[in-house]
Amino acid sequence: MARPHILITGPAINEQAAKLAEDNGYGLVYVPPYTSEEDLVRIVADADPVGVIVRMGRFGAAAIDAAPSMRVISKHGVGVDNIDLDAASRREIPVVVAAGANAPSVAEHAMALLLTTVKRILPLDGGLRAGKWEKPGFSGKELSGMTLGLVGFGSIARHTAALAKAFGMTVSACDPFTDAAVFAEAGVARVGTVEELLAASQIVSLHCPLTPETRNLLDEKRLGLMKAGSYVINTARGGLIDEEALLRAVTSGHIAGAGLDTFRTEPPSADHPFWKEPRIVVTPHIGGVTREANARVGVEAVEGVLAVLQGRGLGRERIVNFRSLAKASA
Repeated sequence: MARPHILITGPAINEQAAKLAEDNGYGLVYVPPYTSEEDLVRIVADADPVGVIVRMGRFGAAAIDAAPSMRVISKHGVGVDNIDLDAASRREIPVVVAAGANAPSVAEHAMALLLTTVKRILPLDGGLRAGKWEKPGFSGKELSGMTLGLVGFGSIARHTAALAKAFGMTVSACDPFTDAAVFAEAGVARVGTVEELLAASQIVSLHCPLTPETRNLLDEKRLGLMKAGSYVINTARGGLIDEEALLRAVTSGHIAGAGLDTFRTEPPSADHPFWKEPRIVVTPHIGGVTREANARVGVEAVEGVLAVLQGRGLGRERIVNFRSLAKASA
C-alpha cells in the first residue's frame, strides 16, 4: 500500500525534518521553486497529499482545491501571505506556522543589513576597489545612542531588540497585539501608533505580517514622517513598503539608506530600479536561511503537519486561521 504524501513547495527540506516525516509513514513530494500555478495544480492533483508544507511561491485556492485528501497546510516559517487562508478555511483546513523557529537567524540578518547600511560598507568597499581612499573627509555614524523603532514585536523583533540594545541603541516598538508585559520584560518602550514610532526613530525595522491593512505600510506619507537622514530595514515582507515611494525618499536624501531582504515581487525583475541605488542594500530573502534555522523550521513545519494528522494538540497560537475554523465549527 502506497504511503500518504506530504507535499513540499520547494526543492528540499532539512534532513531531520524529512526523516521525521518518513519515520511516521509519510512519503515526500517536492515541487520546483516558484512553479507556475498551472504546474503546481497538476503536481498537487497527482500527489493528492494529506498535508502540504509551503516554502516557495504561492499556494492558492486552485492548488488547495486540487487536493481532496489534504487536512493541513504548514508554513515553513511564519509569513502566510503566500497561502490562500480563505480557501483553506472554507475547507476547514488548519494553516499552522513554525513560530519563532527562525527568529535568531532573521534578527541577526536584520542587524547585518542595519550595520551594512548605516556604516556605508558597500559604497566604501566599492570605492576602495575602484582605487579611492576616502578616509580624508569621511564622517560615519555611531550606532550607540541611536533610536531603533520596531514595527511589530513578535519573536524576531524581540531578538532584534536584544541585539540592538547590546550595541547601546535605544529601542521602542509598536504592536497592538502583544501584551504590555512582553515589552516590559524586554526593556523596550511601547509606542501607541506606527506614525508616532516613525517620527521618533532614526532607524525603522519592519517585523509585522503582510495583511490588507499593512500593505504599503511605508508609503509616501509615512516615509515623510520619518526623521531626515533616517534608515529603513525590512526582513519581513516586501509588500509592506511602497517601493517607488522608498526609492524617491532615498534619492532625495530624506531617507539616508535602506537594507532590504524582501521585495514586493519575488524574485524581483532584472531591471529593478533599486539595483542602481547604492544606498539601498539588498539580499534575496535569505534572512532565515541558515543551517540552524532550516533545521528548526523544517522540524517544526513537519511537527505541525503530524500533530494535525495524528490528532494531537496544537496550541492555537500556531494555527493562523484558528478563529475562522472556530466560526465554521460553531
